[in-house]
Amino acid sequence: MTTTAPTRAPADPEPEPRPPRRRLRFPSAYTVLAAVTVIVWGLTFVIPAGRYDTKDGAPVPGTYHSVELSRGFGSRLKDLFLSPVNGLYGVTDGHSGLTAPGGNGQFFGAAGVFLFVLAVGAFITVTLRTGALTSGVARLAARLQRHRTVLLVVLLALFSLGGTTYGMAEETLGFYGLMIPLMLKLGYDRMVGATVIMVGAGVGTLASTVNPFATGVASDSAGIGTGDGIVLRLLMWAVLTAVAAVYLVRYAGRVLQDPSRSLVAAIPEDEELRSAGGTEGPLPKRQRLVLTLFGATFLFMIFAVIPWDGLHVPFPTLGWYFPELAGLFIVAAVAVGLIAGLGEKGTANAIVAGAGDFIGAALIIMLARGVTVIMNNAAVTDTILNALHSAVSGTSSGFFAVLMFLVNMPLAFLVPSSSGHAALAMPILAPLADFAGVSRSLVVTAYQSASGWVNLITPTSAVVMGGLALSKVRYDRYLRFVAPLMGILLVAVTGFMVLGAVVM
Repeated sequence: MTTTAPTRAPADPEPEPRPPRRRLRFPSAYTVLAAVTVIVWGLTFVIPAGRYDTKDGAPVPGTYHSVELSRGFGSRLKDLFLSPVNGLYGVTDGHSGLTAPGGNGQFFGAAGVFLFVLAVGAFITVTLRTGALTSGVARLAARLQRHRTVLLVVLLALFSLGGTTYGMAEETLGFYGLMIPLMLKLGYDRMVGATVIMVGAGVGTLASTVNPFATGVASDSAGIGTGDGIVLRLLMWAVLTAVAAVYLVRYAGRVLQDPSRSLVAAIPEDEELRSAGGTEGPLPKRQRLVLTLFGATFLFMIFAVIPWDGLHVPFPTLGWYFPELAGLFIVAAVAVGLIAGLGEKGTANAIVAGAGDFIGAALIIMLARGVTVIMNNAAVTDTILNALHSAVSGTSSGFFAVLMFLVNMPLAFLVPSSSGHAALAMPILAPLADFAGVSRSLVVTAYQSASGWVNLITPTSAVVMGGLALSKVRYDRYLRFVAPLMGILLVAVTGFMVLGAVVM
């Protein structure tokens, strides 16, 4: 009898490996701004158009009225299409109030800031090509290893001082190229390098004391002196700067002890910056000259933009702004290249490469300015201002002060410029203080606090988005870092508003 061997069932085929799931990533700053642009444009079809009558460029209280826009859908669509162009070199017509490329009127675009950023990029890159900046940062980091916490506090306080005295904002964009390598050499991450500048200057601007672009313009529009309310603002500046310093030092200490707790992913360039530059021996004479010129350029920039006469300091007020500062950095870039021996061709190539490296940040600034153009052309900013005016009328002094702070927040988002926000809101909101029984200076403090608070995070701010682009820090990571601090600042400022209503 023959037996038949049992047949083995064929093995089940191995399942094909599943493709890895694609993780959702936060969009780039360009996509965020593009989305904000489209959303704001869409809202202009829902929000009624209206305007205040103006006198000397400021709105007159009680004159708000609805307006009928004669511009059809095609013109509104053209505003959306041209918003980046308007954000760069749009001109506001004095009669119609519309912003468009070309024409006659007041220049509205961000071309000055745009060129300033490119010039800073050229200057930073030329200096890096000389090797002086890398070597200098390495030596500075080696000397400060034992005092890095003190250095963090001092740097944040200095940027905060710039913010509170003259509204240091776009000028900070020039410092990222120096601060990021220094913080990496000290063992920190890019978030520390970015926020010691951004949070420092931002908190200082939030608690402006004599800032002519915020306190000065707002006080003038409110009909009071710049010094009115300065005691409360000095107290705010000291307390909030200390709070920001403690917050940053805590995060920096965690990163130093455990780099895996960093909120920003390391990139190959980080290790290169950490290891670059020796620390042995003195710097060559040419490199010392380059570093001297490098530091002197930034110091002169600060000197040139501060209105010394407004601060009653016996220094000449140059009154420079971004066109002059762009020229300063271009000239300084050429001088550095020639001093370091890069030659004509090497210097020219470095300038072009540096401008190319910083073009991303410059484009972000252009896009952010374009959002404001859309709102102005649709005549919805005054409508929102009138609604906020109605919300705060007839409240108690303490509640009024807090409401003043809160209602200025959406205006700060709509008008990122602190001086523009002040000129728009103060003539309407300041007289309300008389009915609430509080000082008009408290309205000024509430406005600038709201403007500073919002401008720490708003994606329509060229300072925030441009600084993050230069630091190579993602916007969502920055929001995650700053969110608890924003809550602390919100509570603290609210407390100061109540205190001001009681004592002023």
